[in-house]
Amino acid sequence: MTDPVDGIVTGIVAAQAGIAPEAVHLTSSPQELGLDSLALVEMVFAIEEAFDIAVPFNASASGAQSFDISTIGSIVAAVRALVAAKPQDGP
Repeated sequence: MTDPVDGIVTGIVAAQAGIAPEAVHLTSSPQELGLDSLALVEMVFAIEEAFDIAVPFNASASGAQSFDISTIGSIVAAVRALVAAKPQDGP
């Protein structure tokens, strides 16, 4: 069974890159998939909306960030961590 986070993030990345989801691999970097800085920002916004989370990402920052975008797999792992840390609604 495919992890829902993996599938949703892969779909968002594919949509931003204008490619089929099957062409997105966890070992791929956003740059290898043709994502420029604007597409990365749009990807982050789409991820935030899809998972109702706040992603700590600054497209203007050079250097290490708390949201690792080096590979699609690292993005998926970071989203999983943010979703897990999200306060749960209800009793």
